[in-house]
Amino acid sequence: MGPPAPLLIISPPVDVTLDPDTANPNLVLSEDRKRVRHGDTRQDLPNNPERFDYCVFVLGAEGFAGGRRYWEVEVGDKTGWNLGVCRESVSRKGKVTLTTKQGYWAVTLRNGDKYSISTSPWTPLPVSVRPGRVGIFLDYEAGEVSFYNVTDRSHLFTFTDTFSGTLRPAHTPTSCTIPLKISR
Repeated sequence: MGPPAPLLIISPPVDVTLDPDTANPNLVLSEDRKRVRHGDTRQDLPNNPERFDYCVFVLGAEGFAGGRRYWEVEVGDKTGWNLGVCRESVSRKGKVTLTTKQGYWAVTLRNGDKYSISTSPWTPLPVSVRPGRVGIFLDYEAGEVSFYNVTDRSHLFTFTDTFSGTLRPAHTPTSCTIPLKISR
């Protein structure tokens, strides 16, 4: 079986916004909740149960418990990020292990050129053209989360699993002032 369908026929994009109640205090969200960047100082925010207190993550405001969803994230020239989905029930306090066993299906970039997938342990992901934008496609019933390099319209990777409960977009910028942006 080959890679999933080309980007243009996957699914109409959904409107994903970021949930400020989940954002680590080191993250700064734009007013429209479409952009997130690592801030210069830790903000004084309430340590509510939904908030990541140690790991620098933010979840999408929308949860998905079925159906097919597609959205894109502009990563630009950032040298590090995590993009994907997670179970709504993931632990948000203390150190978080970004793996499928812990409920995260993600693609990561470290040090500007080391792409990986969130298996346990992480698996290197060969990428021939650096993406400026990443497409994420969730097919809940099929148990698939697929990632695309929108820049060259290539398929990066597809996780296959069995989902239960609600899944939410999960994004992490690294310590850089260039924001991640939900573009569509």
